Amino acid sequence: MHDSPAHPSLLDSLGLHLSAGQVTTLALALFGLTYLMILLEKYVHRTVAALLGACAVMLLGLLTPYQAWGAIDFNTIFLLFGMMNIVNVLSRSGFFELVARRALLVTRGEPVRVLWVFSLLTAAFSAFLDNVTTVLFMAPVVVTVVTRLGLKPLPYLIAVIIASNTGGTATLVGDPPNIIIGSVAGKGFGDFLVNVAPYAAVVTVLAVGMMHLMMRRSGALAGTFDADNLRRVLTDPTPVKTDARLMRQALAVFAVTLLLFMVGHPLGLEAGLIALTTSTFLMLIADLNPAELFESVEWTTLLFFMGLFVVVGALEHAGVFTTVAQAMTGVIGGDVGRGILLVGFGSALISGFVDNIPFTISMAGVLREMQGAGGAALDPLWWALSLGACLGGNLTLIGASANIVVSDIARREGHPMGFGAFMRYGTPVAVVTTSVALLLYWAVYRLTA
Repeated sequence: MHDSPAHPSLLDSLGLHLSAGQVTTLALALFGLTYLMILLEKYVHRTVAALLGACAVMLLGLLTPYQAWGAIDFNTIFLLFGMMNIVNVLSRSGFFELVARRALLVTRGEPVRVLWVFSLLTAAFSAFLDNVTTVLFMAPVVVTVVTRLGLKPLPYLIAVIIASNTGGTATLVGDPPNIIIGSVAGKGFGDFLVNVAPYAAVVTVLAVGMMHLMMRRSGALAGTFDADNLRRVLTDPTPVKTDARLMRQALAVFAVTLLLFMVGHPLGLEAGLIALTTSTFLMLIADLNPAELFESVEWTTLLFFMGLFVVVGALEHAGVFTTVAQAMTGVIGGDVGRGILLVGFGSALISGFVDNIPFTISMAGVLREMQGAGGAALDPLWWALSLGACLGGNLTLIGASANIVVSDIARREGHPMGFGAFMRYGTPVAVVTTSVALLLYWAVYRLTA
């Protein structure tokens, strides 16, 4: 590969030459401003904020365009893009509508069953499809179901958010922070199943149980429907439009994709390449028009990631991660158990108040620097980061991408979700589930170390 061609920056053109310390300060300032704009998404869309930050990084010469391109983790981008396409094909086939109809029949219209069935279904989908994609099709379905049953939609939508974040914690592809960790740390699908999934499964059931108790106390499980209305809902004669052939093809490719995720890492196949390859093969055998399919891809999410990778790449280039890693190594002092608690609870707290995606991208860079000195002994810190960042996303309405997506859907459906309304349920669940998961993981580490 050829070296990057020289690109004079805006500062160079103005005759301004920064010292190493000034470069670090500027990189931190740009990162902070980008983060602030992401938090103020009411005024600036977070994708625009990330792209503005990336443009500023290049314009000011912190990274050349060539270096910025190299800072983007394309394994993450390919994984998201590939899974989005597979999910879009499944959606086209009518798979999700069919599953939702069957799930409604299982509930028999009983509010408690609606909560448990749709929450656990959301968690299961989130573990294998990624939680943002899952809530995009589950939230509208839940609104329709509970409204027709005479129930209040908001608590059920919050339950969907919580279930998607806890269920998505279980696997490599379930939650964006895990995708980032898997790519940066070189961890495979099986690594997450062994080190994270058991704790995620426990706290998912715990989370739905807590929602059950809180909703019962608040009266949210009391419906206003009568027997005749319930009968009409459950015996809805409207057929679900499905394409059986397309559904079989999509499910077969999805199954092969998951299998390759499990066996590909030891063979040197990155998850992003696997997802990109299998999704492209699905388009081939299903004879789908790529232009139509790509219209459903969440391009704003992909560009958000790309912009953030560039902004965070400027921090790495300026040596910020090395400095932070050295400081954290000094605090941990070789006690990995202490590191688990520090990284896990710190990640949960920060992720609750700032989007967990940019936080994970930056924290992953710090842990990579730390592991360069400490080796495999520091592996548990990756799993602490996963549990903390993913579960901490339930603390507030802005803690995770799925939260924002469902909030937008709720507002569009006429059920605005306020910050306080979400925290009424989400904060207690996040505190308990994060504490249980991290303390269980810490205890297991102590017993097996």
